[in-house]
This record gives sequence, structure tokens and C-alpha cells, in this order.
Amino acid sequence: MIGQRYICTYFYTSTYPKVCKMTAIKENSTRNYNKEVVSACPVTYVMNKIGSHWKPIIIFQLMSGPKRYSELRRAIPEITEKMLIQHLKQLQADNLINRKAAAVVPPVVTYSLTQSGLLLTPILDSMVEWAKEEMAR
Repeated sequence: MIGQRYICTYFYTSTYPKVCKMTAIKENSTRNYNKEVVSACPVTYVMNKIGSHWKPIIIFQLMSGPKRYSELRRAIPEITEKMLIQHLKQLQADNLINRKAAAVVPPVVTYSLTQSGLLLTPILDSMVEWAKEEMAR
């Protein structure tokens, strides 16, 4: 079929550690249609960008200014290193934070909010105010 798209589905066997099976994507499936409809929703767009447990906390910590990785790690002691690294990469890919690495030994990496990330400041401030009011009740 011309124009058919495929996705690689991984599975594991006892003989080979990781095997890729190419599976055709059904272009007219209800699931794909729903993805298009949902992706047009502004709330879904925002939740895809900052909808995890840790992303808003990381952004909130960066609202006070640029921080190094170790400063973020100390500011959010409950987060694991894996989750912090993973979310920093996702936030960088979504253009919400900048990662600046200085070419020195040991490397100095600084994270800061981009212009898009700074636009989230009033939203997170509103969330903080709402939480304070709810916690007071």
C-alpha cells in the first residue's frame, strides 16, 4: 500500500534481547481520530506540556532564577535523579527551559526558563494562591 506508515513494536525473546516487529498503523482508526480532536483542546495541550507531577515543581523552582542541576536536586529532595533528568529533557524539548552547559571541567550545567516558560509564571502563581486558600479551609 502506498503511503502506509509503520510503527516498531519491541518485544523480548529468550534468544534475542530485543526484537522489533513492524506493525502497520491504521490511519482511519477511531483512536487516531480522537488524538487529533483531543490535541486541538487547549487544556490537553497544556497538560501534555506540564501535566506530570514534577514538571510544575521544576518550573516553579526555576521561576526564582537559573539553577544548576545540584540546586534543583536539593530544592526537590523527593524526586529521583532519573525523574529529574527525564523531566528536564522533556521540558527542554518542549521549549520551556534552557540548558546551558559551560565547557569546563567539571561541566557546569545551568537551567533557566525560556520565554514560553516565563509565561507560565502567572499560571503557577495562581495555582499557589488556590492551594493556599484550599489548605486553609
